[in-house]
Amino acid sequence: MSESPRSAPVGVIFAVDPDRFAEVVRALRQAGLTVTSEQPELGTLSGTVTEDRLPAVEAVDGVESVDREGTVRLPPPDSPFQ
Repeated sequence: MSESPRSAPVGVIFAVDPDRFAEVVRALRQAGLTVTSEQPELGTLSGTVTEDRLPAVEAVDGVESVDREGTVRLPPPDSPFQ
């Protein structure tokens, strides 16, 4: 059985208020985020959240921006397209 698109986890990267970093991370976890990496000095973190919980984590007070993780594929070094 496969997950529906609304419940599939998506990778997200957050910029948050660095002065309230720990507080914002706690609130994001409560809203459904699974944190995979934290950079408190920079005020950034990344994690995964189900598609249907994305609006809840975007609305957390102290979140300055949310970006979906993307994948970049480069051609092989010997490819004519660089």
